[in-house]
Amino acid sequence: MTSIQRFILASACAGLLAVLAACAAAPTTRTVAGATAQASGAAPSSPAFSSLVASRSAAVVDISTLRIGRDQNPEDIELEIAPERDFADRLAWPLPASVRISQIRDLASGVIISSDGLILTSAHVVVNIDEAQVRLDDGRHFTARVVGADKRTDVGLLKIDATGLSAAVIGDSSRLAPGDWVAAISAPFGFHGSVTAGVVSAVDRLVGGAGDVPFIQTDVAINPGSSGSPLFDSRGEVVGMNSMIYSGSGGYMGLSFAVPINLAMRIATQLRARGSVRRAHLGAEFQEMTPELAQSFALPAAAGALVVRVEADSPAHAAGLVQGDIVTAFDGLAVSRLTALLRQIEDRVPGDRSRMEVWRHGAQRTVWITPSEQPVARTSLLPAAAPEWSDGLGLSLGEVSAAQKAQLRIDSGLLVRDATGLARSEGIRAGDFIVGLNDMRLDRVDQFRQALSRMPAGRPIALLVLRDGRLAYVAVRMPEQRAAAATPLLRTPTSTRTQ
Repeated sequence: MTSIQRFILASACAGLLAVLAACAAAPTTRTVAGATAQASGAAPSSPAFSSLVASRSAAVVDISTLRIGRDQNPEDIELEIAPERDFADRLAWPLPASVRISQIRDLASGVIISSDGLILTSAHVVVNIDEAQVRLDDGRHFTARVVGADKRTDVGLLKIDATGLSAAVIGDSSRLAPGDWVAAISAPFGFHGSVTAGVVSAVDRLVGGAGDVPFIQTDVAINPGSSGSPLFDSRGEVVGMNSMIYSGSGGYMGLSFAVPINLAMRIATQLRARGSVRRAHLGAEFQEMTPELAQSFALPAAAGALVVRVEADSPAHAAGLVQGDIVTAFDGLAVSRLTALLRQIEDRVPGDRSRMEVWRHGAQRTVWITPSEQPVARTSLLPAAAPEWSDGLGLSLGEVSAAQKAQLRIDSGLLVRDATGLARSEGIRAGDFIVGLNDMRLDRVDQFRQALSRMPAGRPIALLVLRDGRLAYVAVRMPEQRAAAATPLLRTPTSTRTQ
């Protein structure tokens, strides 16, 4: 026996003895610990999340989205999520499939915030999608409409046509502190209702490349498919929305970041009201103050926000703010950290005059500034409007653009946006393309509608279906009774103005 084998055997024996000793001592230890905790009235070291899951899981939903007609170069699909990358590089991750296909189905999660079907999720989940399907905890499925999305904070809002839903209890993220226990309920890699727990590692964490969002950092295990899921505190209240992870491999590595629920709900309120977010704009960039920097600028204490850039012709420039100024107070409230100033600016209304106290050349000065409205760019959340029609077969169809046809390498076809009833029972699903009906090629929904109107009730028809580059005819029997009126519906794209 080699020395290495002897070492392994000795280690294994020692480990086994330790386990046996622990098992023998466990009942006594638990009894003593329980008695001590009961006598002192102390709370257990970690909360029991089973009751939280039982009472709150009904508010958590699974989201699957469909994107078509975009370049599927493998280099364009970001599997790693790291702070130095673009802010849109998040947790939404395509299902395992060939990267050459022209349809990408992403998985994510969300939380119901109102009983009439409003769902909070991540903006990167819902921007530029062609379809969103929501699965409730009770198994029901709904097609969701995008209400709005704010890329800057990564907050998105969906709406489903449902009532009487179980809405989450919204907490107060400002009460969180490092060491607090938190848990997430989500669908990582499509595993519905998965629960992970951990502690808050830090609050007000600014992450390079992710803008000025004061993230909640936790060690809760988050993976692709968990994007947009709720972060619960030990009371079962939502205190954050899981947004991104720090990873060198694309998977969880112990660092997860959530948008504080106070910020997420403020953004969601604006998205619901007007589809976009109105922000105060100063035109200045700031940096966190450190003891070394404070010493360099002869500042008595390491507090405040250091001005690193002032845009020309901006409100900050007009107010006389200059590079090297240190903002120590804003509208009478002391600025202890950079995140405190960012929160105060976020709460201001464009056009309202504010007072800044700044440290410049060893002395305090007062600067009056009137924020303008944040410049925004209009971004379409859905493709251009196209005719869409629902028929008695259970098919909801949309027309396909010339660019999408080129990528799919087809010269005709209609996109299946939803499949229910007769069509679904025959295996047709959302994301398929109906290329032809019997021996007729299809390009427009009115062609399909007219062709169906000529088909006898109860007779099977052959639909030529394209899925993942493969063609197959599917026989679907016409309903015995036609709907009284089948009228075309014009799909109106939802758009928002984001930065």
